[in-house]
Amino acid sequence: KLSTMKMLLLLAALLSAALLASTAPPTCYSRVLSLSKEITESFKELQTSKTVDSCVQTLPRLYLDIHNYCVLAKLRDFVAYPGCDRVVEVNELKEKARSLYTILISYCRRDLVFLTDDCNALEIPISPPIEHS
Repeated sequence: KLSTMKMLLLLAALLSAALLASTAPPTCYSRVLSLSKEITESFKELQTSKTVDSCVQTLPRLYLDIHNYCVLAKLRDFVAYPGCDRVVEVNELKEKARSLYTILISYCRRDLVFLTDDCNALEIPISPPIEHS
């Protein structure tokens, strides 16, 4: 009877810890990281979509690395790019880029550390390593 009670208490403690961990508010870093990944993936999807306007091919490349100081200039350039204003998906992407820029320069300004300022690295994304079987 005592071991059953201990097991129930242990289970309750584990469940509580799991709930607390999953409901923890995002940090500035985690929010910026997830938003930059979301924007990069949306841009890739937009570039490969067959149904989107041909002007999408002329957009500046949008590979984002929030550890690179040049990401700020990259976001500014993308948001200010005059083409494709008639494409809803591009406007949505520009709005997300504007939000990321605002978060980076305002809310998270002191929380982030830029590890590099290599602007060329944002032009050619690093491919994930190929796994050999």
